[in-house]
Amino acid sequence: MKQILYSYAFVLLLLIALVSILSYGYGAGYVYVYFRHWQIQSNVWVLLIFLVLLSLIGQVLWLLFKRYFSRLEQRKQKIFNFEHLHPYEKLAVLWLLDANQEKRDMVEGIFKQSNLLNEVIHAFFLWKQGDVKSALNMLEHSPAMAFELAELQRIEIYLSEQNPNHALTHLEFLSQHELSPWLKDIQQGYMQRLTLLWGQFAAQFPWLYVQSSQFGQLNDPDKTRWLQQLLIAFDQASPEDLTHLQQRYDEFKDTKLHDTTRENKVLWLKVLARLPEMSLEHELLAETLLNELFDQEVFYLWFEKQLLKQTPAYEKIEQQLNMWEAKYPNIPIFSFARWFVYQETGRFSEAEKLLELYPDNILMSYLRIKNQLKDNEVLVQQLNLLFESNTNFLKVNL
Repeated sequence: MKQILYSYAFVLLLLIALVSILSYGYGAGYVYVYFRHWQIQSNVWVLLIFLVLLSLIGQVLWLLFKRYFSRLEQRKQKIFNFEHLHPYEKLAVLWLLDANQEKRDMVEGIFKQSNLLNEVIHAFFLWKQGDVKSALNMLEHSPAMAFELAELQRIEIYLSEQNPNHALTHLEFLSQHELSPWLKDIQQGYMQRLTLLWGQFAAQFPWLYVQSSQFGQLNDPDKTRWLQQLLIAFDQASPEDLTHLQQRYDEFKDTKLHDTTRENKVLWLKVLARLPEMSLEHELLAETLLNELFDQEVFYLWFEKQLLKQTPAYEKIEQQLNMWEAKYPNIPIFSFARWFVYQETGRFSEAEKLLELYPDNILMSYLRIKNQLKDNEVLVQQLNLLFESNTNFLKVNL
């Protein structure tokens, strides 16, 4: 349609130029049309513009009718040969069927003549075949205009080959690289792909991600995966890794922590629980989460940290328990925690009264059994071992 409009505009300009030359010194001319008592009097300019517009309208109508009837014909047409389909229809069918070998042949055939995408497409299928070296060599010969696409493919290869240093180098560079003009229209899709690759990198190499310049740019699901993998690989951390993690949290807590999901905040709390130097940050985050919404696991993490202090502040613990118990009434875990506070502060009679509460609660039942076995340290240790190792209960050192 655009080509037709451009063609008519060009022809109209030529006619105007020609008539202008011919009419120079002679005027615009005179046109008189008489038909069945209808009379039209004008000049050559009006007649010229009228004829061009009439021709344009006629051709546009013809094109629209042609497309309409062509679509009707396609709907009635029966396909007996796959080769009769349009190339994009072939690609869609193979994609839906997940026919990998046929898909490769078709895709490579379609893009073989493409100076922009041929090497990138070919490298993709070489990588899928396991020929990593050839795939990387092919990407080296890709055109400069396909730089971002080649880089994304290169990063995927490095991640699949467990090559974190090369993957990080290219991810860092691509994240700071100005996008090519021809990709601006699909910038959102491009950035989503880049963010997904960062998420994959963070999940595979959680400690290396801590040292990256793009730390904190993950979406929430990828942050969850990263924090989970960080906890799994925590014992593999070097002192330098732990120092970087503490620095990252100090930067993160004041800018982005309040925007992240509650699930990720709880995971951060578990990470902080393993960092003795971050005990204050752990306490503040736990209390913030509990003030927002009660969570028994978060309360366990907070209470355990309080008891493990060199000199537990039992008065402060009790004040905090009173505040939360007033806000969240009838929750057995508060009586469970209060029993430990009363025992440590010598209020044994008050502790005994607490054992009468919540007869069906497993935590309070544990305390009742422990109270009966208090003179037998061996049995108490066995009871603790049984309780702490049971996956049905929350993990806490009793």
